[in-house]
Amino acid sequence: MNRAALRVSLLLLLLPALGRASSDSESDQEHGGEEHPHSPGKGHSHWSYEDLKHWSTDYSDCGGTKQSPINVDTTQAIFSPDLRPIQLSGYSLPANMQLKLKNNGHTVVLDLPETLALTGGYTQQYRAAQLHLHWGSPSGPGSEHTVSGRRFAAEIHVVHYNTKYDSFSEAMVQPDGLAVLAAFLEVGHGENQYYHEILEHLLEIQEVGQETFVPGFNIAGLLPANLKSYFHYNGSLTTPPCYQTVKWTIFNQTMLLSHHQMSMLVSTLRSPDDKLLQNNYRPVQNLHGRRVLASFQTIPSVKHFPGSDDSATTEGHSSSFHAGDVLAVLFGVLFAITALAFLLYIYKHRNQNARLDSPTKSKVIYTAASTENTA
Repeated sequence: MNRAALRVSLLLLLLPALGRASSDSESDQEHGGEEHPHSPGKGHSHWSYEDLKHWSTDYSDCGGTKQSPINVDTTQAIFSPDLRPIQLSGYSLPANMQLKLKNNGHTVVLDLPETLALTGGYTQQYRAAQLHLHWGSPSGPGSEHTVSGRRFAAEIHVVHYNTKYDSFSEAMVQPDGLAVLAAFLEVGHGENQYYHEILEHLLEIQEVGQETFVPGFNIAGLLPANLKSYFHYNGSLTTPPCYQTVKWTIFNQTMLLSHHQMSMLVSTLRSPDDKLLQNNYRPVQNLHGRRVLASFQTIPSVKHFPGSDDSATTEGHSSSFHAGDVLAVLFGVLFAITALAFLLYIYKHRNQNARLDSPTKSKVIYTAASTENTA
């Protein structure tokens, strides 16, 4: 066999292996995590939440020093007046626009059109790619981030990529490539009409890889009304490949779902091993010296999740615990103490007068002095 024929034979033998390697590489780049807008279905099963300790072995970035999620310690958060209110553009979608909803085996993903954008709060503009959720189980909460050690029932992530890059795949590996808006979900009393637009379709995508289409709605309704109070830090995707390219915004106001809606979220979808898809959250990661900024003044003495808005509670949104609220409480306490002291004073003097009026006591009448002219 001549040398040319030998080369051809070797090439033919290597082509299948090269094809598989190339396919795997492209899949990892394009479908690396739930933060990616095009995560696949049944084919995307090479990592799981049961195998967390091996993530860093298969995906080196997962062992980095800027990983997410984190615990937000409100006593250590640094107030930054430079953090401006988040501004959304194009988030209200018409009902005739169809949005793809799917079960990718790790979460529920809603693909978003690129007309949705972040136009304020960041120095650069970011366009939306998708949103997804993380949750726990009927027996426990499942938010990814925690605040002062508290884990919430669930968490929503709305994923955007920097418009300076041509695609999500290009942006996701760049230091300033991604921006994710996060909000915590809690159980309230009434139904949340915005989350209903997603949750009512979960039965249609119970199995891994299934997808359906939902009518467009106001995506902004899934996020808090108060977009000016939030925590900010630099981190990563919370799933493999864990690229450390995410600018995180964690809103300080939570979203409220009914008990039935939360139950639907945690007890409907199935995982690749045909079990209920539950507890799809990554444990909090070490800060490694990173700073967590806050767009508002935090209250170190408050151990539970601090709020930040002094406005009235609106439908689907929890109330906030704000520095002004603390002052109002303090003034209320001082007023109550003053009023109590005044009442005690009145009570004391009434008792004293009663004793003076007693038959066993002399009655003393004080009258004002007067002068008369005696000519």
